[in-house]
Order: sequence, then structure tokens, then C-alpha cells
Amino acid sequence: MNQLDLAGRHAVVTGGAAGLGLAITQRLLASGASVTWWDRDALAMTASAAALGQPVHSLQVDVSQHASVARAVQQTLAHHPRIDILVNCAGITGPNVKLWDYPPDDWLEVMQVNLNGLFYGCREVVPIMRSQNYGRIVNIASVAGKEGNPNASAYSASKAAVMALTKSLGKELADTGIRVNCVAPAAVKTAIFDQMSPEHIQFMLAKIPMGRFGEPQEVAAMVAWLCTEECSFSTGAVFDLSGGRATY
Repeated sequence: MNQLDLAGRHAVVTGGAAGLGLAITQRLLASGASVTWWDRDALAMTASAAALGQPVHSLQVDVSQHASVARAVQQTLAHHPRIDILVNCAGITGPNVKLWDYPPDDWLEVMQVNLNGLFYGCREVVPIMRSQNYGRIVNIASVAGKEGNPNASAYSASKAAVMALTKSLGKELADTGIRVNCVAPAAVKTAIFDQMSPEHIQFMLAKIPMGRFGEPQEVAAMVAWLCTEECSFSTGAVFDLSGGRATY
């Protein structure tokens, strides 16, 4: 593992108790950062924190609710004096069905978690970072946001919106010490696959020239670098982790 310098930095990772969020947490901790989880699954946080064997500050937070996120910011600051890093990792896939069959309630839930939750986190944390004149924000998008996966219209649309939000916020903060970027992985085999149909999983695999799914640690490595001071001239950018799938 390459050594990155995050000593003394404090990171908030949403959806940190499982999947990509957990792998990112492990890499941030190994690089010297302290981590706070915002996750709605209290049992998963307890189990994952015990497995890590390192201290993680855990808060039960529903990122889809603005009041929950605003409260989490105050609770976090009561425990840590700074928020240097925000990794917006919480997300859901929604059902794999045609758009004309897509249940409206499921559509709204995907947007509320994947897009609105990210907006709430950025909205509440950016003023803290501005007061410090330092921050790193990394948003988890998806190659589906570039290509639009069939039978995943809500997920694809939400991840395209994550990319656009990242570009807008990156430009708004470009004259500060805050950098805002996102990563766009192809399919990475985590528990989120449990939300997908076998047919959709096979479709995603067939699209990857490397012929395999990504590993959570591969995504975590890119995210961790984007959280460092060395990431100083990249902002509003999309970094692909697609095994050759991405074409632009």
C-alpha cells in the first residue's frame, strides 16, 4: 500500500459502515486520518467498528433528511474541532425495471439518498470548510451516470446529477482552499449487489473490458489521494475507475 499523508485530518464518511464506505474508511485510517461515520444502519456501524479494531466516531444519520444531516454536523463538531474531509458515499440502487414501470416512490427514494443526501452534506459542511479555508470533498458517482444503464434509470440519473453538482461546487469553491471532485467507478462487488437483479449484474460485467468487477480497495486508493493536500490543482473533476469501460 502506498503511503499517503492524512495525519491530523478528520474525515466524515457517509455510508461508511459497509461496502465502499468501509474500504475508504480503512484507507483513510491507514493514512493517519480520524473518521466519523454518518450511516443510518446502527447495527452495521457497531459490527464494522469492532472489526476495524480502530476508533471510529459513529453517528446514526439519515442523509436523505436535511434535519438529520444538520444535527449530525453539530454532533460531529462537538466531538472533533474540524471537518477536513467529506466523502459522500451513501447510496442505493433502486429496482432494476423499465422506466415506464418504475415505482414513483422508489424513484423518489433513490434521488433523496443519492442526490439530495449529497447536497445536504455539502450544504452543511462547506461553510465549516470555508471558515478553515481548507477542505476536500469527494463524491461517489458511477459510470452509469455517464452512459445511462438500462433498467436503472433512477440510479443513472442520480449519478449523472452527482457529477454535475461536483462540477458546479468545484467552480464555486475554486478560489478557496477547498477541492471538490468525484469518482465514477464501474461495478464494484459489494453488498449493494444484493439490491440488483442477476441479469443486471451480468450486464454490467459484460461492459467492462478488463472482464472483472472493481475491488473496493481500488476505489479507496483513488478517493484517499483526492483527500490529500497533494490534490491541489484538481477540482470539479470526474475520475474514472471503470476497467476500461468509460469512453469519455
